[in-house]
Amino acid sequence: MVTAAELKRIGLDAGLVAVGVTGAETFTQARDAIEARKAEGMHAGMSFTFKDPARSTEPARLLPDTRSLVVGALPYAGGDLGAAPAGRPSGQVARYATDDHYALLKAALGEISTALRAAGHRSRIVADDNALVDRAAAVRAGLGWAGRSANVLVPGHGSWVVLGAVATDAELDHDELVADGCGTCRRCLDACPTGAIVAPGVVDARRCLAWMLQVEGPFPVEHREALGGRLYGCDDCQEVCPPSRRGPEGAVGVDATAAWVDLLDLLDSPDDELLARHGRWYVPRRDPRYLRRNALVVMGNVAEPDDARVLSRLTTLAEGDDELLAEHASWALRRLADRRAGTGAAAGPGPGVGE
Repeated sequence: MVTAAELKRIGLDAGLVAVGVTGAETFTQARDAIEARKAEGMHAGMSFTFKDPARSTEPARLLPDTRSLVVGALPYAGGDLGAAPAGRPSGQVARYATDDHYALLKAALGEISTALRAAGHRSRIVADDNALVDRAAAVRAGLGWAGRSANVLVPGHGSWVVLGAVATDAELDHDELVADGCGTCRRCLDACPTGAIVAPGVVDARRCLAWMLQVEGPFPVEHREALGGRLYGCDDCQEVCPPSRRGPEGAVGVDATAAWVDLLDLLDSPDDELLARHGRWYVPRRDPRYLRRNALVVMGNVAEPDDARVLSRLTTLAEGDDELLAEHASWALRRLADRRAGTGAAAGPGPGVGE
């Protein structure tokens, strides 16, 4: 016999900052929201839990006789990322992508799973998986509340967490919901560079920079300047969120060197090197051309307009045979020319070239 209290202690000892338990009932409200946003096109072709809402909102499908979900949160951010490295144009990486935080999360959940199996129960770890709406599970398990940014806000840590669960056939005591702590605050809605948070808790992926960076085809022209220096992901809604800003400094340190990527180096690196270096990211069709596409947009926004190395590399690509890269390189050259002429300011976040 193993209790919820014992499993929570095991999870916390393994590095989780919040652990809660809920039942295996269908996430009906989450399913309705997913279906509604999918019908309106707000998923923008995103798979994840949108691919099969009936499956991702039905914990009973995770393993035979599912009775409980033990949900955990692992922190992944702390401290300032610092300025971009000096001398060369750099692109910024969102904090969640600076390390394999899900590997650490799965290891911690694995300790809970092992304890359940040792007590004679079935268990299955579900993390970064289309099979479960992890944010809905975290809210129902009492880890935190659903913020207006659509992120789960864990008391004391805000949204700087990755979420996962262990499904089990063990009957465990459930936790109570956490009260909403957003009140009238709307900083995340106002801070979104493209207005992608169209209502409290509702994100239109068609306007979300983090999602656009993961989609095939050209990067939308109308959002290129708004992309600023973001090479992968976007943390803006989290950085302005009061509960997230009050999160403990240094709970898990972020390697500042992993938060910045040298754009010239990225453009010049062979495909296999790029995938080895950034293979944990969601790269469309595992095609490194999309990493270069993103880098070209960022280059136009953050590089020094008179940098001869940048202008030479962009010109070569603009005159090359790859139509996707040629178009983005040409745009970057025009953007740099506008900035050189004073008709286009450099876009955020922060300087992409070290001061």
